[in-house]
Amino acid sequence: MDAFSYLSVLLSIILGLAITQVLQGFRGLMLARSRIRGYWPSVAWAILLLLLDVQVWWAMYELRLRQDWSFLGFAVVLAQTIPLYLGAGLVFPDIGIEGSVDLRRHYYENHRWFFSLLILLLVISIGKEAILLGKLPAPLDLGFQLTFIAGSLFGALSSREWCHKALVPFSAIVIIAYIAALFAHLR
Repeated sequence: MDAFSYLSVLLSIILGLAITQVLQGFRGLMLARSRIRGYWPSVAWAILLLLLDVQVWWAMYELRLRQDWSFLGFAVVLAQTIPLYLGAGLVFPDIGIEGSVDLRRHYYENHRWFFSLLILLLVISIGKEAILLGKLPAPLDLGFQLTFIAGSLFGALSSREWCHKALVPFSAIVIIAYIAALFAHLR
């Protein structure tokens, strides 16, 4: 077994747990549908988180060729999965078997943490390139990441509903364009 095959097991577990968190949230919404006060930005962010989880896992494939792993190099790659898991735990509330569930209230109670985790994810992603490759990401990659950081900062700092409703399609476009431009095929 090569080093990356060994190391990728832990990465896959954390990303799998993040995906499980979001999917369990959707399951909880379905089971408690009569007690849910819906809020579409929460549902949209859950879908975008699933997309981000898969994109991070997909992009990690290019690390398979790396032979000289250090603990620091692995730690920064591992650190990239942690904000995804924590964000997955925040996107939906824990849904019990009784009581009403207000997705809007939950969203605004947690939006600062959620968007701060997205910023952390992107900062770690930029740092990962610097640590593993000794340089910043390519200009297009860095441009997308900085744009998404700016949008996430906006989401963390603003509590205005219209901002958050506008941030969802903006973020969806940025994420989809990022994937289409840089990660359409395995490398």
